[in-house]
Amino acid sequence: MQSQQTVGGADGPVGADAATPAVPATATQPTAGPAEAAIRLVAVTKAFPQATSPAVDRLSLEVGRGELTALVGPSGCGKSTTLKMINRLIEPTSGTIEVGGVEVRDQPRHELRRQIGYVIQQIGLFPHRTVADNIATVPRLLGWRKATIRARTAELAGQVGLDRDLLDRYPSALSGGQQQRVGVARALAADPPVLLMDEPYSAVDPIVRAHLQDDLARLQQELHKTIVLVTHDVDEAIKLGDRIALLNVGGHLEQFGTPAEVLRAPANEFVERFLGRERGLKRMALITVAEVPLGGGPMVQADAAPAEAEAAMAAEGVDWVGVLAGDELLGWADGADLAGAARVGDAPRTPFRAFVRPGTTIREALDNIVNSRTRVAVVLDDDDRYLGMLTVDHLAEALE
Repeated sequence: MQSQQTVGGADGPVGADAATPAVPATATQPTAGPAEAAIRLVAVTKAFPQATSPAVDRLSLEVGRGELTALVGPSGCGKSTTLKMINRLIEPTSGTIEVGGVEVRDQPRHELRRQIGYVIQQIGLFPHRTVADNIATVPRLLGWRKATIRARTAELAGQVGLDRDLLDRYPSALSGGQQQRVGVARALAADPPVLLMDEPYSAVDPIVRAHLQDDLARLQQELHKTIVLVTHDVDEAIKLGDRIALLNVGGHLEQFGTPAEVLRAPANEFVERFLGRERGLKRMALITVAEVPLGGGPMVQADAAPAEAEAAMAAEGVDWVGVLAGDELLGWADGADLAGAARVGDAPRTPFRAFVRPGTTIREALDNIVNSRTRVAVVLDDDDRYLGMLTVDHLAEALE
């Protein structure tokens, strides 16, 4: 029974209506404005026997449909306990929990869990089953046809970034990151509307973790699942969450809002301390270059006279000039090399090494700027056409 829940499947008899299901559509559009609540907790309390205080104390929270809500906080704040109460691995002492508008205790566990995929830190793959068989666990419990299961397994392998050549292997032959991708695919196999993730990436190294986070962000853009992610890593919560619920010990909700709201205006000293001293840098990871007004920079056309380049350099207070051919960026020329040139394009040019796209975060843009000789980042569109230039001052204005 436990193993079935770990994979997000049913833990009871399969109803007759599940005998020959089709693969449901997975791509739905998020609602405009405030999302409708897919999960609602009202004054939920969990008090364990012999405990001096509740693990979770009167927690009220709404998780928007199609949104990723990150539960973040220190050890002992009730994050995992809250997650387990949603799918009834743990029963609440009091309060109400609704999934899809239905109180979780008003329906059999196996029916509730058909709506919920579950991903855990330890992954919990069946070692004696192939990767394909692991992914297919829940569809088989639900009585799907073999051809439908094969098609769904192959589809999910592609969605989670898993090489299909790995489907016939056993979990022991996979890396930690590959195993975690299998765990996510298995949780999504029956296309549940809700996905619960309990510190899924804490057991892998930082590089693999970053890749898995990127995979989840991409997958969420495609599928728009309702996801509750438990993490102790505030940077992970900021990177992935549409909203962050920051909990204190005892399951006390200190602040609930978008990452930008929480970083811009921490509700109290506890939140401020938990976020750390680099709130400005964290905020920069949420803002893209497309949101920043760009400067034109000291740029001239290749056929311009050196006098025009000197005027552009003087206006910007720099000793170099960018060279364009139409909207194509050719590089930059040192002001000292313009002497004797008939036109700017005749001077020696150096390629710009720091360039960004509109979708680049301004935190990444800052890294490019500080490592550049020109102390700027040029902005190019997807066709490599010049759009403008970013400086540290532009980034500071964006934060304000």
